[in-house]
Amino acid sequence: MLQKSLLSVAAGVGAVAFPHRADLVGAVGETTGWYALRRMRDRMRRDPTGRDILRRRPRITDDFLERCHALPEGTFGGAYAKFMGRRKFNPNDRPPVRFVDDEELAYVATRSREVHDLWHVLFQCPTTVQGELALKALEFAQTGLPMAALGAAFAPILLETSKREFLFNEMYPWARRAGARAADLMCLDYENEIGTDLAELRHKWRITPAPKQPKRPRANTDEDKDEST
Repeated sequence: MLQKSLLSVAAGVGAVAFPHRADLVGAVGETTGWYALRRMRDRMRRDPTGRDILRRRPRITDDFLERCHALPEGTFGGAYAKFMGRRKFNPNDRPPVRFVDDEELAYVATRSREVHDLWHVLFQCPTTVQGELALKALEFAQTGLPMAALGAAFAPILLETSKREFLFNEMYPWARRAGARAADLMCLDYENEIGTDLAELRHKWRITPAPKQPKRPRANTDEDKDEST
C-alpha cells in the first residue's frame, strides 16, 4: 500500500508536468482510481452492452487499426485510421495496466485507456495540451477517475495565457456539458460501429464536438499544427 501511495505522488507530479506522458498518466489513474474503476465496472454490469463488453473483453489493438484503414474516410473507422496515421500513433504502444490487482477492474482500466483516441475522433478534440486537458475534464465527468480531475486542474499552468483562457472559458464548460450529454462512453460497442457514418454515430451517441480556438495571424507552433482528425 505504501509503495502504491509513493508511486501515486511521484507519477502525479510527473503527469501534471508532462500531460503527454501516457505511462505517468496511466500509473496515477491505476493507483488512485480504484473506487472510480469499481463504479465504472458496476455501471457496465447494469448495461446490456457494457455486460457484453465485460464478458468478451475486446481490445483496441494494431489489428483493429488495420481493419479501420480499409474503411472510407467518412466512417468512424476511417476517421480513426486517419487520426492515428497523421500522428503515427499505434494502439499497441499504449502502456499496459500494471497496478490494478483485480482482473476485471484491470480490464476496465485497460478499456478506458484504449478507447481514449476514439474519443478524440468522436469529439473532434485535438491532441494539443489544451485538447488533452479538455478531454480529461470530459473523462472525469463520465468516469470520475481522479487522474482526469488532477490533470484538468493543475496542468493548465503549462499553457500561455490566451490558450489557458480559452481552455477555462470554452473548453472546460464544453467538457462538462458534453460529458453529461453523451451516452456512457464505457458502454459503447466501438468495434461494431467502425463502418458507421461518423456524423450519424455522433447523433446516435449524443456527441457534441469540441469548440475550436480561433487562429491568430502568426507563425504556427507545433501545438497549433495539430488537428482533431
